[in-house]
Amino acid sequence: MTTPHFLHRAVPLFLPLILPLALGACQSTPSAPQQPWTADLGNGQYQNPILHADYSDPDAIRVGETYYMTASSFSNTPGLPLLQSKDMVNWELVGHALPKLVPENVFATPQPGKGVWAPCLRFHDGQFWIFYPDPDFGIYVMTATDFKGPWSAPHLLAGGKGLIDPTPLWDDDGKAYLLHGWAKSRAGFNNVLTLRSMAPDGRSLLDTSGQIVIDGNKLPNYKTLEGPKFYKKDGYYYVFAPAGGVEEGWQSVFRSRSISGPYEDKIVMAQGKSSINGPHQGAWVTAQDGSDWFFHFQDKRAYGRVVHLQPMRWKDGWPLIGEEVDASGVGQPFVRHAKPHASGPVRVPPTGDEFSSAALGLQWQWSANGKPEWTSLAARPGQLRLQAQPGTNLREMASVLTQKLPAPAFTVDTRIELSATQEGDRAGMVLLGMKYAWLGLRRAGAGSQLVLGLCEGNENACTEKDQLVAPVDGNAVYLRMTMADGVARFSYSLDNSRFVEAGQPFNASMGRWVGAQMGLFSAGGAQAHADVDYFRVSR
Repeated sequence: MTTPHFLHRAVPLFLPLILPLALGACQSTPSAPQQPWTADLGNGQYQNPILHADYSDPDAIRVGETYYMTASSFSNTPGLPLLQSKDMVNWELVGHALPKLVPENVFATPQPGKGVWAPCLRFHDGQFWIFYPDPDFGIYVMTATDFKGPWSAPHLLAGGKGLIDPTPLWDDDGKAYLLHGWAKSRAGFNNVLTLRSMAPDGRSLLDTSGQIVIDGNKLPNYKTLEGPKFYKKDGYYYVFAPAGGVEEGWQSVFRSRSISGPYEDKIVMAQGKSSINGPHQGAWVTAQDGSDWFFHFQDKRAYGRVVHLQPMRWKDGWPLIGEEVDASGVGQPFVRHAKPHASGPVRVPPTGDEFSSAALGLQWQWSANGKPEWTSLAARPGQLRLQAQPGTNLREMASVLTQKLPAPAFTVDTRIELSATQEGDRAGMVLLGMKYAWLGLRRAGAGSQLVLGLCEGNENACTEKDQLVAPVDGNAVYLRMTMADGVARFSYSLDNSRFVEAGQPFNASMGRWVGAQMGLFSAGGAQAHADVDYFRVSR
């Protein structure tokens, strides 16, 4: 069964948001600023997205009274974020399952768009499982008895190029299976789902090639069928899988009485008349009270793939996700809805960091496999020391410390002090995507300059061009970035009172399969470093 394409018309990805740039006198941002985005509205309702950050390809489960989630992390490390919640709306980031990407030598440098693609999270036989694909190497499996870790080292379950989006199913008879999709960029084909027989311990596959059980090429208007999640209910095998592409696609469900098919198909959620484009790829979770819910993402380009939560009900043996459109059996996303559980503390993943703890905040990630010697929180207590690393183009440096954009509109404040010994040593705040912009200090002669660096090109390469903003008497500066509607405005201050605009507004760009990322860097000779007093993110 298919649905007319009026249910997934395109709409603008960004709603206009006006946030003035502070150019005059102002006070320092407080150390505990208001969170830039909170899903819980405090009145028994929540707003979507529940996570306005790039937790791409989310998968979620419930174990007892707690909900757990992981997501894609591509070439950032640590990878495979671990989030948990008591109500599916308020989420805490509690760690990462993957300290370093493997093979470690491959990911010693940034590999945009590679690494950890859509993972699958499960709880089976008393332990947590994550199945994750690397499109260039194959499908890996990790396990843990405690969700926060430690997690086992990645075990290569199925080697080969193009294998993506794995989802296991342990059947009632003790047999185990693995369903996965294909990446056309590596395998030469896609739009099909392949079923494999798997050893119940997840250590090996029991067949040589498996069989295609769902073929999107045989369905009208289907393209890029991917991201499957495998479930069983009331004697039916259900496969939840999106199609149509991340920006304009929809969510389908397939069902069969036999695990090998044939499978019936139905589109169960599309954009419809809503403002939420391409709603798909996520997870079906049943709450403690028996109600059903569905997590999915929305691609917002520079903001990444943000996470939504929709109510789900059953109609004629098919799930209906969101608000039904014209008695069609197809849902469209809600922007607001009653919470699954009315009470519970408000929680959001961390954003700001005062650098006063023994470890960096869990939100920070490197652009590739990180090294402990790149940072210190002890060299100057209360500040983060970033040891300079060699490099010119920030897209090519593993040592750029990044985090996700946390809201449609927000402000970031920081103070950076550069200790430089040679010409060109530099440090600053960066907004990193296929294009990037940074504002910071650079050693010039015997002094420092405030510099705005811009790198604007295509997705494969860009050439950085720097412009002098002002000479600086000293080696410390206060930096600010204000972002709204996908546009960043940089400003600086020498006294943390009067902020002056630096350069023109910068249109943020997405990265390779990821949203833009904000962060810090220090580049130059081995004797140089930067001390960062704080990184404050506010509404």
